[in-house]
Amino acid sequence: MFGNRRRNIDKEIEANLNALVRFACYRVNDRAEAEDIVYEAVLRLLENSDKVNDVRSYLFRIVYNLIQDKYRQGHATMIPCDGIDMPEVDENDLLDHEEINRINRLLDGLPPNEAEVVRMNVVDELSFVEISRIIGAPQTTIKSRFYSGMKKLKQEYFTANS
Repeated sequence: MFGNRRRNIDKEIEANLNALVRFACYRVNDRAEAEDIVYEAVLRLLENSDKVNDVRSYLFRIVYNLIQDKYRQGHATMIPCDGIDMPEVDENDLLDHEEINRINRLLDGLPPNEAEVVRMNVVDELSFVEISRIIGAPQTTIKSRFYSGMKKLKQEYFTANS
């Protein structure tokens, strides 16, 4: 029984590893730091695997919390991720640096809680249920933040292009 559980957890880790590194790198802007954060999240998962039902959501939540902790402690590094080759990731899945900068400029105009939810849904391709679990807010709050942020982005886009 334990062997099957561990194999399933290992498969979940492997299936989500690149997405977790992208998620972290996008927020800390440093590949090595992102990998360290993901490694720490995996260690925490393995230490608490008997208590975890949804491995993917757990890993994203731990990565998110570790990033928040680094910013609160003032230890987050801000070294650009320019030119990072993400291993074993289809190039169609990666946003180029120019696209990331464009998205960040648009999202900078939003309140931080709305920008993060929009980023998690659109860039990281997380569902509202997953975002709710990661952030620890009700799904209705997540949807409200998303739709409010998208409405503001649309208004900004049409104002800038008219």
